[in-house]
This record gives sequence, structure tokens and C-alpha cells, in this order.
Amino acid sequence: MVDSLYVYGRFLTVSVRAQMQYRASFLMQLGGRLIVTAGEFAAILILFDRFGSLLEWNVYQVAFIYGIVNVSFAVADALTTGFDLFGDMVKTGDFDRLLLRPRSTALQLAGQELTLRRISRLTPGIVALIWASTGLDLHWTIPNAALLVASVIGGASLFASLIVFQATLAFWTTETLEMMNTVTYGGVETTQYPINIYRPWFRNFFTFGIPLATVSYFPALAIMGVPDPLGTPIWFQYIAPVIGVGVLVVSLQVWRIGVRHYLSTGS
Repeated sequence: MVDSLYVYGRFLTVSVRAQMQYRASFLMQLGGRLIVTAGEFAAILILFDRFGSLLEWNVYQVAFIYGIVNVSFAVADALTTGFDLFGDMVKTGDFDRLLLRPRSTALQLAGQELTLRRISRLTPGIVALIWASTGLDLHWTIPNAALLVASVIGGASLFASLIVFQATLAFWTTETLEMMNTVTYGGVETTQYPINIYRPWFRNFFTFGIPLATVSYFPALAIMGVPDPLGTPIWFQYIAPVIGVGVLVVSLQVWRIGVRHYLSTGS
């Protein structure tokens, strides 16, 4: 395990150094993405400026949930670029090179590229969390701070697992299915608002089908000290982030099944 972490760290170091060779290009791409993601948060502020509240939710509460979701997705998106581009490796046969190396293919793909420009969501997410915490006058305790960290880890794990699932499909479909983006990127847009504002079938899908609400909405309620309109107990809100890690473990097992069915390009 320690040796694998060392190798993974070396992969990420090489990736970062490569991207920093063209700093002006990197900064322009990062700035462009940052403007787009900041615009999304600005849209939430404009919404509340116009209507005042969203059902029983105020702007600070929604901003807090927004912050958790976007920080989680920023981490997952930056660390899973190799999986996101995996379809091209299957088509060209480049995945064969990974199979020849005495390392886990999942580890190699995860360390293939730490795409720093993809963390453009990180800054608006952190700003939203700090701003919302100040507006809500949260009293940070060790359990609450630990739950926030667990929520980000669980959220990043869950988003990463969805990207791994998408990549695994390429073993059978060759192309990674763009339809899966409706779950990943669409899930970000959906769960940055309180899940109880949606129709029952829709919120059930993002709670039990694709459990994104378990790593954002429920932990946020416990941290903010807000009773859940859906009636979930406080103990569930504290353990909910574990679900994200569990789904990631399952996705990696499914990935191993996909690897065993890989037939190369035949060329």
C-alpha cells in the first residue's frame, strides 16, 4: 500500500510539472473555467435576490450545500482524468501498455494526469462554504468539522465512482457513453440544491439510485443543525458520507471485471 501511494504521488508530480511547462496557457484555461463556475454561483445569488427563499431554505443554507458538492466534484474531476479519457485508450489499444506494467491499471489511470485546470470549481466551492458558514453563524466543533471533511471525501469518492463506472462501460461499448454525463455533471447541478425541493421520484433516484444526496444534503443538515423535512434521523446524516466510499469500492471491483473482459484492438 505504501509503495503504491509513493508511485501514485510520483505520477501526480510528473503530471503537475508537465502542465506547469506552459504556465500562461494553464492560467488562461484555469481563468476561463473559473469564470464559468463562478457564474453558476452568481446565478444562485441572483435567484435568491429575486425570490428571497426556496421553499423553507435561505441563500446561506443553499450556498453551504453548493459548496460541499462543488468542492467534492472538483477533487474527483481533477483526479480521474485518466478514466474520463479512457474510451480513446480502448479504441487505440493504448490500454495494452498499462497491462504490461506491474501496477494496478486503476492506479495508473488515476495517476495518469492530475488536471489542475479542472479544479476551477474548487475556489467557488470553498468561497461558498466560508461565506455560508459566516452567514449561518455556525459554531464549529470537532464532530462537525470531521463531518464536513467526511462529506467532501465521500462526495469525491462517489463522483469518482461514477466516472469509473462510465469508463468501465467502454470495455463493451468502446466509446464512453455521453449519457453518463447526465448523471455526473447533471448530478452536480441537481444536488447543489436541497433534495427535498424535487418531486418524490426524482429525489428518490438521487438518494437510493445514484446516492449523491447522501454525501451532500444529509451531512449538510447535520452540520447546519437544520431538521430534515424528509424526516431522516441525525445518526443517518452523520454516517451518510460512508456510502460514497462504499460505492467507490464497488466501482473498482466492477472495473476489475471489465479488465478481465478486455480483448484489445486485435491489430
